[in-house]
Amino acid sequence: MIGDNVFYIALSWAAVRSGTPSQAGLVMAVSAVPRALLMLGGGVVADRFGPRRVVIGSDAVRCAAVLTVAALLFVAHPGLWLLALLAVVFGIVDAVFMPAVGALPARVTGRDQLARVQGMRGLAVRFANVVGAPLGGLGVALGGSATAFALAGLLIAVSVPLLISVRMRETPPDGGANTANTANTANTADTADTAPAPVEAVGPPGDPDGAPARGDASGPHARVPDAEDGAAAVPERPATAWRDLRDGLRYIRGHRVLAPLIVTIALGDLGFVGPLNVGLALLADRRGWGASGMGLVVAAFGAGAGAAALLLAWRGTLPRAGSAGAAALLGGSVAIGALAQVPGVGAAVGVALAIGLLAGLSGALCGALLQTQSDPAYLGRVTAVAGIVSLGLAPLSMPLTAAAIGWWGTGPVFAGSAVVCGLGGVVALAVRDLRRAELPR
Repeated sequence: MIGDNVFYIALSWAAVRSGTPSQAGLVMAVSAVPRALLMLGGGVVADRFGPRRVVIGSDAVRCAAVLTVAALLFVAHPGLWLLALLAVVFGIVDAVFMPAVGALPARVTGRDQLARVQGMRGLAVRFANVVGAPLGGLGVALGGSATAFALAGLLIAVSVPLLISVRMRETPPDGGANTANTANTANTADTADTAPAPVEAVGPPGDPDGAPARGDASGPHARVPDAEDGAAAVPERPATAWRDLRDGLRYIRGHRVLAPLIVTIALGDLGFVGPLNVGLALLADRRGWGASGMGLVVAAFGAGAGAAALLLAWRGTLPRAGSAGAAALLGGSVAIGALAQVPGVGAAVGVALAIGLLAGLSGALCGALLQTQSDPAYLGRVTAVAGIVSLGLAPLSMPLTAAAIGWWGTGPVFAGSAVVCGLGGVVALAVRDLRRAELPR
């Protein structure tokens, strides 16, 4: 994550130095397109081949691409086309890397520790954001974009042997039970349409690298028992990536917790990303807070989110996680609307601290529920669907937020965003199974 932060600093600086502001903006945005378009396929890849293989391979590709560009920049000035190509490569690799990372925790620890891992991951994100940007700026100051790219590549290179050292568990034996207990069983027709067919494993119980067992419904060698008389099983058609994708989407659609949880995450992100990114800069400019005032507000938000992650990492679980996450999201949405109404920097810092704490707690709990409620064999696809919302759709709200503030001002736009964010909490409270969802103890 630190390497990623350094990379984006290097990319933005190189793009600004090599072209116009609009061209630089296109270079920075171009990676989002393949990431959004290919992430569902990336989830299928993670589930078919195992998250460990995919994470290591994609991380190695990212490292090689960044170091290659650094070497080219040291000896030549190839221009914007090289930077755009690198951004596209990063977007493609991210589409595979991110779902695999999401599927990894369930393969390295028990279900009762997944919430704690989610909190630790939140701390890592905050630490990387704080450390990465200054490191990137230092690299640019010492030797320009080439040095910063080289630094990013070296940091990513360090992560590769660390990932290789991670040892995987077999697919947890309670995965199927978890699915059966939480999937949609409202009626026989829905169950037949959405639940994977029962299978008999014809291979070893699990891949040591974390790939689904070869007898999984999504695997290419599953055998389905005869439904009428229990006669000898007949081979099923080999699974394809397209069938795996459809199975994953059916699994999410028919799950009583995951389906509304992803809707909750989507609404929360759509209402949160715009105001707390481009909206905050415009608000600081209109209120005369200056760059230093905006920096204090951003730092307060980061501190609140870090405190929420630390709480979950320390406690490992919270009672009534579904209700607690919904309540935190509703409270955070009220704070988002209030941020546009405070006149001074001091009050804004306090409100931003509350937003970070509440939104961070809600995000951590939603992420932990996503991990614990999913069958590990589907986690790559589940993470991919949630990632498309957070990394594909939510960023699209930023230019819309900026345009809306130009038309109507900060107050109405922040209030509208707060309503969208709050709807996520309403959905979570309205759906009984999500409201009652608990984290393992």
